[in-house]
Amino acid sequence: MAFRGWKRLFLVGRQNTFAKAWRSRRGGPPLCWKRCCHWSAGKSLDPEVKAFLEENTEVTSSGHLTPEIRLRLLTPRCRFWREKPDLWPYGDPFWAIYWPGGQALSRYILDNPRVVKGRSVLDLGSGCGATAIAAVMSGASQVLANDIDPIAGMAMILNCELNHMNPFPITIKNIINSEAGNWDLIVLGDMFYDEQLADGLHHWLRKCIRIQQTEVLIGDPGRHQFLSHSIRSQLHKVIEYSLPEYTRQENNGLTSSIVWSYQPSNSLENC
Repeated sequence: MAFRGWKRLFLVGRQNTFAKAWRSRRGGPPLCWKRCCHWSAGKSLDPEVKAFLEENTEVTSSGHLTPEIRLRLLTPRCRFWREKPDLWPYGDPFWAIYWPGGQALSRYILDNPRVVKGRSVLDLGSGCGATAIAAVMSGASQVLANDIDPIAGMAMILNCELNHMNPFPITIKNIINSEAGNWDLIVLGDMFYDEQLADGLHHWLRKCIRIQQTEVLIGDPGRHQFLSHSIRSQLHKVIEYSLPEYTRQENNGLTSSIVWSYQPSNSLENC
C-alpha cells in the first residue's frame, strides 16, 4: 500500500525535513495565553480545505489507546492510503497519524485527571490534537495546542467538534527557544526523532522548568533517537502502556509506549 511506504518516509526520511522546519521557524514575539495567535471554530476554516480533509480522512476511535476520543485520521479505507504521497496537496500530514507517544500521554491524562485538572496545559507538537482534547476532557483550566503545520490546526478544530467541545486556542508558530511561557504543564509526544531538534527541546524545556517551575511529561515508544539522547538520564518513568495491535502494525512493530516525567537535576542552574 502506498501509504505504508509514505509512513516509512515519515519515520526515516521526511522527518528530517519536518525537524528542519521546527528549527527554522523562530522569531516573532514570545507567546503567552493572552497574546497567542489562535483559531476558533467555523469561520477560520477554509471551506475547500475543510471539505478535502473531511473527504480524505476517516473518523475513527478504534485501534488506539483512547477509544473515548474520536479523530480524523488516515486509515486503510482512505484514498491516500493507496495514492502516491506527492498527490497530497498540503504537505506531509504528520497530524493524520495518531502516534504512540501521543496515545500514551492521552491515555494517562484521561486515567489521571488530577494531572491537568484546574491547570494550564501546553500541548507541544500537538498534531491531531488528541492530548489537548484529553486535557480538556479531564478538566484543564486552559489548553493551548501548538503545531507548525496550519493544516494540523484545522484538523484539530474538526477533531474538537467531533468530541463535542469548543476548540481550544491553537498556535502554528514555533515556540521552541522563545520566552518561557507560564504553563503549569507541558506535554509533548513523539518529538525526539532528530538530534538537533531534541537538543533544542532539551534546552527550552529546562528553561521552562527553571523559570516557571513547569511540569513536563513526554510520551515516546522508545525510539533510538530518544533513548540515546542525554535527556534520557533525567527522565522518570511514569507508566508504560501496551499498544493495540493496529498501532503496532502502523509503527513497525513497536509494542509499547511510555510516559516520562522530565526532572532535570540542574533545573535551578542557568541554562
